[in-house]
Amino acid sequence: MPVRIQVYGVMAEFRAGVWSCEDDSLRAMLEALVDPRACTPEEERAHALYAAGRLGGMIAGPLGWERAPHPEAEIRMEDLQPAPRRGLGLRGLFGRKS
Repeated sequence: MPVRIQVYGVMAEFRAGVWSCEDDSLRAMLEALVDPRACTPEEERAHALYAAGRLGGMIAGPLGWERAPHPEAEIRMEDLQPAPRRGLGLRGLFGRKS
């Protein structure tokens, strides 16, 4: 069963790992986000929800269109910062002395 989303007023469908959309630029943005692991209907819906959320769109639900929530950040600043070392006097993002 295809999953429908709406982004920038344009509708798109995700089915069997492929996005279909009349707008070429929106389809290109959606294809850049394709998750090839989305095989089951639940996984397809989860992927469509992620894509709609990334682009600030809506997803078709049982009660009509619902705003897709913005997904969690994939990379956080905490992931990039090294663990602090005691006694070395290192500071900053890259551990340089001030």
